[in-house]
Amino acid sequence: FQYLTGLPSYPDATTLRRFLLRVAPVALPRLRALHDQFLQRMTITPHRLTRLIFDVDSTVLVVYGQQEQARRGYNPIKRGRPSYHPLLCFEGQSKDFWHGELRPGDVHTASGTLNLLTACLAKIPSGVRSVIVRADKGFYDHALIAWLEEQRVDFVIVADLTAPIKRKLAHLRYVSPSPEVEVAEFRYQPTRWPHPYRFVVIRRPQPEEPAEQLTLFKLSRYHYQVLVTNLPLQPLNLWRFYNDRAGVELLIKQLKGDYALGSIPTRHFFANETYFHLLLLAYNLVNWFKRLCLPEELQNATLQTLRHRILLMPAQLRRTDNRPRLLLPVSGPREA
Repeated sequence: FQYLTGLPSYPDATTLRRFLLRVAPVALPRLRALHDQFLQRMTITPHRLTRLIFDVDSTVLVVYGQQEQARRGYNPIKRGRPSYHPLLCFEGQSKDFWHGELRPGDVHTASGTLNLLTACLAKIPSGVRSVIVRADKGFYDHALIAWLEEQRVDFVIVADLTAPIKRKLAHLRYVSPSPEVEVAEFRYQPTRWPHPYRFVVIRRPQPEEPAEQLTLFKLSRYHYQVLVTNLPLQPLNLWRFYNDRAGVELLIKQLKGDYALGSIPTRHFFANETYFHLLLLAYNLVNWFKRLCLPEELQNATLQTLRHRILLMPAQLRRTDNRPRLLLPVSGPREA
């Protein structure tokens, strides 16, 4: 690889940090523009999507130094330590990273969501007929929901279980469309919201541990989760559709583990932001490689799996007539 790239040697960590510091102010806007061009092209490759699902989430990146704009905020991993609090959006069907921002650690989960989704909508290619936003309770905000309606965007968002909503839960008429799951719905206009909205309630018996974030509230023998939506789906189907969003949490976990998203390289925010977007571009490049080049069985493979099964392949580099030739095993990467 070193020979093919023409590198006299691999740059060490210090050289790479200096590179980030030097190129960040000028290169970052160009990098993001290039990434967006690739993204728009890949949205219609190999098949044009007519519906997009935007899964919005945030995460915490703990820092161990004096990094610019790293501040103390919500930090369930290392309480009291400064952190960054990036906001991320992935497309729920393709798993492509769509847009994101590296933010200080003390911002609220939903801070900047309107700007993020505005940028997401601006990238949508022609031919897309509908957009759906899925988000957890950190994004339950009347301003966001009103804005989504103005943009004619569908949504399903976990509701914050305020006292008025809790009072309604025990008095609803529940039906059981599936074993161990009961559903109900009601219309409700929270304070300062422009009009009533549809709220869907899922409840399950307490003895069985439900999916993560279902245990938002317990009443009598049940766990409850409430979703606010403008989608016409039946309650059980709506809940299942929302639960598909759990994939975004796995993607973030992969970014931290396989792509070193949690390793902050410098003390300077601009350089760290450039690193953040380089990693997300690398993630998309791998995702596109899987989509275009790999069989169905590897479409959901992690980078670690791809390294083991595809990338770490025995080979010989030979020169014939002063031209390099890379010889690969006939039977593929599994040949010893």
